[in-house]
Amino acid sequence: MEQPELTERELRAWRTSYQMLELLRSRIEQQLLADSGLSNADYTVLALLSEAPNGRMRLYELGRAAGWEKSRLHHQLTRMSTRGLVTRERCGSRGREAVITPKGLTALKDAVPGHAREVRRLFIDRLTPEELDRFGDIAAKLLDSLRADRPTP
Repeated sequence: MEQPELTERELRAWRTSYQMLELLRSRIEQQLLADSGLSNADYTVLALLSEAPNGRMRLYELGRAAGWEKSRLHHQLTRMSTRGLVTRERCGSRGREAVITPKGLTALKDAVPGHAREVRRLFIDRLTPEELDRFGDIAAKLLDSLRADRPTP
């Protein structure tokens, strides 16, 4: 059975959400690059590793946490390794871990204040506390659904 086209209401919700996410991502990326030289992908990896025990995560766990395919993670870690922000180390007989380096931790700590200011300016301060709660609930509902619907590799 074929799905009907989207209604005007549905189109408005989809298009404004998509445009908002794209513009927000672009503005955050611009701020990170200008202030710290980190891309949004760099920041994501460094933040995840900094929160992990001993600053290290198995590669498959890091990929899952970032929501990335294996090849994207591999290329990102290669670029970051070249810059000395992370290393990849053996874990057990077959596993590999990504590890944040002291240089990576310093880069993240230097980037956090400007990043937080920009997130606050572009997102947090534009919403009331109640709107922020509702937005968080809606985003969590969609995120949970997307994660459950993820195709298996």
